Amino acid sequence: MKLQGKVAIITGGTKGIGLGCAKVFAKYGCTVVIAARDPQTGKQAEENLVSTGATARFIACDVSDKTQMASLIEQTVEAFGKLDCIVNNAGWHPPAMTIDQISVEDFQDLINLNLTSTFMGCKFAIPHLLKTRGNIINMSSEVGLIGQEQAVSYVSTKAGQVGLTKALALDLAPKGVRVNAVCPAGVMTPLMQDWADTQYDAEAALRMVDSWHPIGRMATIEETGEVCAFLASDEASFMTGQAICPDGGAALGYRR
Repeated sequence: MKLQGKVAIITGGTKGIGLGCAKVFAKYGCTVVIAARDPQTGKQAEENLVSTGATARFIACDVSDKTQMASLIEQTVEAFGKLDCIVNNAGWHPPAMTIDQISVEDFQDLINLNLTSTFMGCKFAIPHLLKTRGNIINMSSEVGLIGQEQAVSYVSTKAGQVGLTKALALDLAPKGVRVNAVCPAGVMTPLMQDWADTQYDAEAALRMVDSWHPIGRMATIEETGEVCAFLASDEASFMTGQAICPDGGAALGYRR
């Protein structure tokens, strides 16, 4: 129960990696606040977590909205008295497009959703994390470190999260607050399935993504959640400013 007594916010916590984090955090005794836009899936996720004996609450929040992000933090602290961790996970990967296909407006919108939301989550959480000597986990991507074809807007946002993580870790280390990024490769999520369903053969598309990982498969959402739970716990007390890549070996090799 390495997260017993801790309170964590997980944005985008109703599905995919966010839900995996919520399940694993709850398993280790953490009080979990899951934030997302859709009340229906949010309430269902809350009920599912509570049914396992966890303390969980859904708070509706559009992470691209400054007022709602500030309110998410304040509602959490009001309900549970403190905040120990925020996992800035909410985000989106657009379909494959070259730069000439991406409008400036779409680029700015994705920056707001993926990167500015992370900045706001950090900014509004820090006053409370200073009191608990808590920590921040930013959900980036391995492509933010190594690049990805036809994904200039997405890679830009994910690289920005890594840079934000490292700069903020320097500022907050003397104050006892740790900041780390998690940079997964392929994870089997609803978003991954949605992509596969747009291909000629969905099963073949998923097998192709599996093959990019020397281990032979994508990660599960729970495996990614375990990495985040470690970073959120006192076991990772000497880790800050890191970009951790649970990637099944995907970045190994030269033009493999």
